[in-house]
Amino acid sequence: MPTATEPRLIPFITQRKGEEAAPNNLLIYRHASGPRLYYGDEDPRDRPMRGILWARCGFNPTDRHGMPTGEPQWKFMHPYRQMMTMQTLRCQVCSGNARTPLGFIFLAGPKDEDPTQPTTFTNQPPVCPTHARAAAALCPHLKKDPVVFLTRSAPLYGVSGVIYGLNADNQLHVVARPDHALPFGHPNIPTLLASQLIRRLSSFRVLDIRELLGELKLAA
Repeated sequence: MPTATEPRLIPFITQRKGEEAAPNNLLIYRHASGPRLYYGDEDPRDRPMRGILWARCGFNPTDRHGMPTGEPQWKFMHPYRQMMTMQTLRCQVCSGNARTPLGFIFLAGPKDEDPTQPTTFTNQPPVCPTHARAAAALCPHLKKDPVVFLTRSAPLYGVSGVIYGLNADNQLHVVARPDHALPFGHPNIPTLLASQLIRRLSSFRVLDIRELLGELKLAA
C-alpha cells in the first residue's frame, strides 16, 4: 500500500478525469480510391502511424515523474497512451522498457483469450517485470487473475475503433463498432476512427503470475 508520501500507483495508459474526447468534427471526403475520414481541422498529429486517423483525447498535466495527473477512469485506456506504449513496447504501468530476458509479458483477462489457440490478438500493452503483479491487481479488466503470454515476438497487426459512413442524406453516421481488430490494409481502415493498436501473438508460452515471477527471478 502507498504511504502518506508515496503516490498511488496508477497505470500510465489509464485515462484520467479531464482527459475528454475532442468535439466531434469528423468529415468524409470522397476520393477516386474511395471515401476517407478526416477531422475538419486535422493536423499531422491526428495520424500518428500508417496514415490511420486516431481518436482525439485531451492530456492532463504530468507530475515530476512524467506520469499523467487526475482521478483515474479505471475502465478506459487513453487512446494515445495506449497506442504509444503498444507501438514502442513500453510498460503500460510505468511507460518504461518492457523487454525482459525472457521476452515480452502480455496479460489478458482470465476469460478474454483462449490460450490453447495458436494465435491471439491483444490490445493490452506489455508490462515490465516490476509491474506485472501491479497491473494484474489494478486493472479491472484483468480481474487479478490474468493469463500471462510470454513471447519474444509480437508483431503489430492492426487497429480497433469505430467505422463511419455517409447515409442517404449524405450525413456522417456510425456504420459499425467491430468487436475485433481490423488488420492493416483492411478496406474499412480509411473510414475508421482508431482508438487502440493491436499486436498479434503467435509464438508464446502461457503462464500464471506466480510462474512468471519465478522464471524472471531465475533469469535475472
